[in-house]
Amino acid sequence: MTTASTGGSRADGDRTGASQHPRISVIVPAHRGGPDLRASLTALLASDLDRSLWELVVAVDGDTMDMGADDAAVIAMEYADVVIRLPGKPRGPSYVRNRASEVARGDILVFVDSDVCVHEDTLRRFLERFDAEHDVAAIFGAYDDAPRADGIVSKYRNLLHHYVHVSNSGPAETFWAGCGAIRYEAFYRVGGYDEWHFSSPQIEDIELGRRLRRNGYRIELDGSIQACHLKHWTFGSALMTDLKSRGVPWMRLLLHEGPSAAGSTLNISGRNRLCVALTAVMFGILPAIAVFRTLWPLAIAGLCLLVIALLNVGFLRLVYRSAGPMAAWMSVPLLVMLYLASGLSAISGWLAYSMVGAPLPPADVLAFREIGIETWPPVPRKPRESVWYDHGL
Repeated sequence: MTTASTGGSRADGDRTGASQHPRISVIVPAHRGGPDLRASLTALLASDLDRSLWELVVAVDGDTMDMGADDAAVIAMEYADVVIRLPGKPRGPSYVRNRASEVARGDILVFVDSDVCVHEDTLRRFLERFDAEHDVAAIFGAYDDAPRADGIVSKYRNLLHHYVHVSNSGPAETFWAGCGAIRYEAFYRVGGYDEWHFSSPQIEDIELGRRLRRNGYRIELDGSIQACHLKHWTFGSALMTDLKSRGVPWMRLLLHEGPSAAGSTLNISGRNRLCVALTAVMFGILPAIAVFRTLWPLAIAGLCLLVIALLNVGFLRLVYRSAGPMAAWMSVPLLVMLYLASGLSAISGWLAYSMVGAPLPPADVLAFREIGIETWPPVPRKPRESVWYDHGL
């Protein structure tokens, strides 16, 4: 069951009027409430883009209907124009974003995660970029260089994301839904997020970007469009994300798409491949210490570590400036663990694809397919009439 309601503050006069057609629909998928969600929605309302030009749609995944003070739906009703409540088991961000897109009225869908605070100019920059470049189908930005979460691992993760995205601004082969925007027509024509294969947070945004590119759409990474990530990372959560949620699914996706899919995506550049190879040499040569009872493998491992640090010196300088010398020093072994996870993900993904094949949808989805249902939810969706955008095919 899905329920939708208007936000509790619409009558205050600072919400998009029902008779107006917003240019932008901001979609925030939420599972839990709490201070991060409130901070994210507060930041959106502080945007300098005229409020008549955009609407805010919050979709609550696995809504408990308890209506407590920290309930996501209760918090959302204080800020949003539309709140979608999706009770039952959580179905993941793909399902939630797709349901929100069905009620969105804007020609541009801006996706913002519930633990992300946009900058004051984020929405305006998205709109200005789309208005200036009519052949662009999707644009995504970056985290800023001032993460709020405490801890070296949190600083490292968020600053690494900032550095990679800012350093690679320009044409992109993927998409990022933490703070990214897509023209509705392009989103609809390629089928939205793949909620059948991705029922939990994984690489659903990356896969959507790949699908957009295969259909001839243009995607741009604009590192000047930024937002602040509030997430607190631990070493364990970072490692599991790199392995289970990102690395292995991404490798299986690339293998499924074929050799041409290995283009210039963000995390498989030549530099990253070299760092993965150096990390493999480091860990592969260390057992020689016990086998040959000599310390010369330490010199080779140390040389590999030095080369990895030099290849990432730009990022380490950023960490030094933003988080201090200790965080910069600790970022070196954290980078090594990232490259180790990347290598293990490649091997695991290859083995999984060789033995199982492409990622399979959940069992209930396969059951629906057996009776002839090819879309989810199993009802036709009526396309909107906003066909002013043409990507040139």
